[in-house]
Amino acid sequence: MTFNSNTRTQSAMSEVLAGTRRGPRAMLVFAGPAIVASVAYMDPGNYATNIQAGAGYGYSLLWVVLAANLIAMLFQALSARVGIVTGRNLAELCKDHFPRPVVLVMWFISEIAAMATDLAEFLGGAIGLALLFNMPLMAGMVVTAIVTYALLLFEKRGFRPMELIIGALVAVIGLCYLIEVFIAPIAWGQAALGVVTPSLPDATALTIAVGIIGATVMPHAIYLHSGLTQARAVMRDDADRRKVVKFSNVEVVLALSVAGLVNMAMVMMAASAFHIGHSEVAEIETAYHTLTPLFGVAAAGVFLLSLIASGISSSVVGTMAGQLIMQGFINMRLPIWFRRLVTMIPAFAVVAMGYNATEALVMSQVVLSIALPVPMVALIVFSGRAEIMGDFRTGPLVRGLAILGAAIVLSLNFVLLAQIFGVPIPGLAG
Repeated sequence: MTFNSNTRTQSAMSEVLAGTRRGPRAMLVFAGPAIVASVAYMDPGNYATNIQAGAGYGYSLLWVVLAANLIAMLFQALSARVGIVTGRNLAELCKDHFPRPVVLVMWFISEIAAMATDLAEFLGGAIGLALLFNMPLMAGMVVTAIVTYALLLFEKRGFRPMELIIGALVAVIGLCYLIEVFIAPIAWGQAALGVVTPSLPDATALTIAVGIIGATVMPHAIYLHSGLTQARAVMRDDADRRKVVKFSNVEVVLALSVAGLVNMAMVMMAASAFHIGHSEVAEIETAYHTLTPLFGVAAAGVFLLSLIASGISSSVVGTMAGQLIMQGFINMRLPIWFRRLVTMIPAFAVVAMGYNATEALVMSQVVLSIALPVPMVALIVFSGRAEIMGDFRTGPLVRGLAILGAAIVLSLNFVLLAQIFGVPIPGLAG
């Protein structure tokens, strides 16, 4: 099955590259990696931060979602390019070109990020199942674990079946939020103003903004995208590589545009439903219970369905990324069931100890945001090196934009750490 699935897709790719298959549909055979990576930008961590952003600050933090999405597009495109051109993923390149102690530190930070990711994904899926079927949260986590493990078994059948499964779940999430936008009375003028008018009203807004960055630009997605493209198409020369890079860039823009619109829809729905009269809503469970009397059972049910699809799909993708990170950095591959078990432990521990699930989701996104500079800096370094990328190295403009994006994330992280340790932040209320 693996041979047939991969071979059919790769044969179709070769026909496109040779010019024997043409037309708009030709690009579809290359679609998949960016769709899989885009799941990381619609995971349950986004739900938690976006609900808090919309409920607490209305439409005023939509610009953060847009900025985060643009940064994500750039870095996912660079990650895909590195995999296509070098045939190596980002973790492997780190192992090849950095000193061993640096590699081990990078791997440790990436593993912490993977656990923070799994915390958000597992809790999100479990919360959705628990609310929809009126079951204990721990039971929801067990069901989420079983379903995600079952889906991971499809990876043995080749990359195409997994891409189709993830693509279907992404479609469910997108459709659910399209429905939500029609149900909730959105103030479109205020939303448009929020997209183009940067503002951070207070220190809490800053924390949420950093959480949005952490929930949108994901460390494991940057690593994973390079792995998904590294040996997918059989390319004969640089001309073929240019075509594949072009197809990849188009897919990144389209897939992450959808993810960005979904995130904006989350914020707008929360702003419409909760900002006036229910601005204290900050938890997924409260959002669900408040949606029912405001917009009806259908709106609340669609919200939960999208959350479950998000939790399951992102958990699958997170495990795939974790395997790639470990194998790339330290050349070790664990059995899927063991990898799944290890990264689930923090999530089960949080629930067992009775911590607030949504608060844990938001803090996990802050952890991700702090871990994010590691793959971002590595990607900037490698994508700009001629000895690694050849003629495909980034030019001054793209490299400058990438450095600017990384600087924005680093600056937000430094300000957040100052806030956590009680250092006064000029211009922000406590």
